[in-house]
Amino acid sequence: MKVLKLSAQGLPQAWISLELAVLHYAAEEVRWEIGARIATFHGGHNALTGAQSIIHINSIIGTRGVPSINPFELKPGLTNSKLFVRDRNVCAYCGGHFHEDGLTREHIIPVAQRGVDSWMNVVTACRACNHRKSNRTPEQAHMPLLYTPYVPSLWEDFILRNRRILADQMEFLMAHVPRSSRLLA
Repeated sequence: MKVLKLSAQGLPQAWISLELAVLHYAAEEVRWEIGARIATFHGGHNALTGAQSIIHINSIIGTRGVPSINPFELKPGLTNSKLFVRDRNVCAYCGGHFHEDGLTREHIIPVAQRGVDSWMNVVTACRACNHRKSNRTPEQAHMPLLYTPYVPSLWEDFILRNRRILADQMEFLMAHVPRSSRLLA
């Protein structure tokens, strides 16, 4: 289970472990919290009062300090699993919906033709379509794209990074996803 760490301004910074969240709480770096309480940690007892320290962890925390991620300079890392989620496991050529095992990263302009490995030059394709298109462009192969590629926003990237997002975390992130996002479809 991960905690969504935000800047004090509400921009996503990282998915962090419960243990790292405890450190933020103990260091009094948590400015605000929303979402459900997902864990409670019990510490030692105060020698003077006998009171036990208790830290409650919420699923979303806003921490003080300068954000380490500038949303305007974000270039999300490209991985097959994030690509397949972005494209909803749908082949860009035949429109079929496939399990991740049956999908490939397809370069619109093939690497053999100096195409680059970037969000704007890759789509999800089933193995059969990828093989059929081979080292040709969609035009050369007479295989038009059914959808266009795009670079995920900061909010989309945080959704694409984590497979086990809690409902309140997903609600928070989806509220900030651009209306044009394929994740809303």
